[in-house]
Amino acid sequence: MSNLLFFNNKKFHIGDTVSIHYKIKEGDKERIQIFKGILIKTRGNSPQTKTITVRKISKSGIGVERIFPLSSPFLADIVLIKRTSYKKAKTYFIRDLSEREIRKKLYRDKSKKVTE
Repeated sequence: MSNLLFFNNKKFHIGDTVSIHYKIKEGDKERIQIFKGILIKTRGNSPQTKTITVRKISKSGIGVERIFPLSSPFLADIVLIKRTSYKKAKTYFIRDLSEREIRKKLYRDKSKKVTE
């Protein structure tokens, strides 16, 4: 299990907020749809079977997860939005948290010690 992902010479960690640019074909037209969320897990050993799971919270407050195969010709780009300090291989625990709690756990500065 790895908490690191390489795509087009870019490095992503589990827990990073990423923006996935995915090509959608509608009839004879083609457009790019952006899916912005938190990288939950990577799966697969070879480049042909490598997939990533990204989770976002929709405007109505419902969590949506989507699995993207990295070898897909429809995957246009992955853009890093926010880097995390999280070091584990999976972030399944964020499924039960609110957005505020997720920000506290994933994006806090670990160099500063909080004394309570």
